[in-house]
Amino acid sequence: MEVIRCAWVGKDPIYEEYHDQVWGRPVFDSRELFEKLCLDGQQAGLSWITILKKQQNYEAAFANFNPDIIATFDADKVEELLLNPGIVRNRLKVNSIIRNAKAYLAFVEQGNDFSDFLWGFVDGKPKVNHPQSMKQVPVQTSESEAMSKALKKLGFNFVGPTICYAFMQAVGMVNDHTTDCFCHRSQS
Repeated sequence: MEVIRCAWVGKDPIYEEYHDQVWGRPVFDSRELFEKLCLDGQQAGLSWITILKKQQNYEAAFANFNPDIIATFDADKVEELLLNPGIVRNRLKVNSIIRNAKAYLAFVEQGNDFSDFLWGFVDGKPKVNHPQSMKQVPVQTSESEAMSKALKKLGFNFVGPTICYAFMQAVGMVNDHTTDCFCHRSQS
């Protein structure tokens, strides 16, 4: 019996594994949410599979997304990263991860919980949608617009409402698996 997945997955084994094991599964760990938010920002203007295939390279280049280490990256480190063929060599995107690490640290140093903050945009639990096709899945919502605005106010960048919505889908804040997808039922 053939497994039915969301139409965007196609037949690429990397996409299939990501869809089946990662996309849409709730993530509550603050550091993991920080990493996924940074990676979603790297996707801007590119296809997600480009970043997905480079994820391990990003983890190596950015100290496993340890914000304490990333926040110390200086101009020399940026130049080194821009020579790394394993990541997207875009100065704005490289600098955005450093900027986001500093914003993340400033936020948590004030006694805030990053996970609680982000999950607050969906009242702390996954919002289950029932799209019958990908055409019914929005690219942004009022929640992703509010998240984007709040993150930008904290000093984050590459966090527009479309990126925030893709992030919300990826970390399970919204379940946008189509109703015929086997993951829709398992994550509802």
